[in-house]
Amino acid sequence: MNIPNILTLARIIFIPLLVIFFYLPYGWSLPLAAGLFALASVTDWLDGYLARRWDQSTPFGAFLDPVADKLMVAVALALLIERYDAVWLTLPALVIIGREIVISALREWMAEMGKRGTVAVSWIGKLKTTLQMIALLLLLAFTPGALMAQIGVVTLYVSALLTLWSMIQYLRAAWPHLSRAM
Repeated sequence: MNIPNILTLARIIFIPLLVIFFYLPYGWSLPLAAGLFALASVTDWLDGYLARRWDQSTPFGAFLDPVADKLMVAVALALLIERYDAVWLTLPALVIIGREIVISALREWMAEMGKRGTVAVSWIGKLKTTLQMIALLLLLAFTPGALMAQIGVVTLYVSALLTLWSMIQYLRAAWPHLSRAM
């Protein structure tokens, strides 16, 4: 077990804590939940950086890192869907969750075909992830209607649009392989 893998496991451990903090009936609970989400976002970047820098990439880390990321984002989105209880927040949340499922399945399928590099992470995917994390941080930290929460909603929509754009790019890159398999 190396430090990058420990950081990835910590993100998974943060998930139930995020839920608990989110539902605590205290004024400090939302900033605490948002802070935990921010810490998880930083560890997402840090574990990959350290794994590359220290040459500590492992098959376990390569598997668990995207799982931890997707779980944290999906749980945060589910909490926000409940809090807002509005179609205008549910729609981009479902686009983001749906895209993650599609791309995860696509990457797995392409890896089985030995073509994993065909669906590598692009700069659009990195920008999407950054905006998504900012949006979720703002939406977790501030109550609906607050100016910062409204900025979070706008950022979530931009992230959802980039999510669709990156999904289209991934599907286009994989299409020659997909079409042959049909």
